[in-house]
Amino acid sequence: MKKICFIALLLLSTLILISCGGGSAKQEATAKGFSEIENQIKDEFGNDAYYTDLSITYNESIGNIVSITVTKNPESLQMEQWNQTQDNWNQTSDVTIEIPEETKAADFMFQLNDAVNLKRLGELVEKSKIQLTKEKNIENPKLHIASVKFPDNGDVSKAEYVVMLQPENGGTTFSFYYSLAGELNDIKY
Repeated sequence: MKKICFIALLLLSTLILISCGGGSAKQEATAKGFSEIENQIKDEFGNDAYYTDLSITYNESIGNIVSITVTKNPESLQMEQWNQTQDNWNQTSDVTIEIPEETKAADFMFQLNDAVNLKRLGELVEKSKIQLTKEKNIENPKLHIASVKFPDNGDVSKAEYVVMLQPENGGTTFSFYYSLAGELNDIKY
């Protein structure tokens, strides 16, 4: 009898750990949560993948939706669009990109590393929430979309993090634009 109780307790504990796992959908919009999302992206596509788009959209009923356009071989000019919803990756389309002659495709893409990373994006979401609460007296603003905006012309100096927040019950979207160094460039309401 003790053995059956022990096995039942072990199974129950395992199920609880699995259901409370750290999937992307359940991650908080914080530096720690976004860092975990970045790790899951790298687990799926590798540390050396290149991106042209990356966004995290929060949906009240299903959690975070991660959308990326990615390639492992930039010079092939072939990319794939993927979405992760409820912790399942699904490819949504194939993309062929065009670049000016005499240029390298990688110059129009970014990698997740020290220069562009989701931990910093998560920090900026936290910072934006504090600023919005302080300046507009909006309590508990929610993440709408957080993204890395990389310019089509390959000018890395114009790349930025975009944080879009909404009041807890919806309404106006407040957009914060930051440089890759984390400096606030603009706010739009």
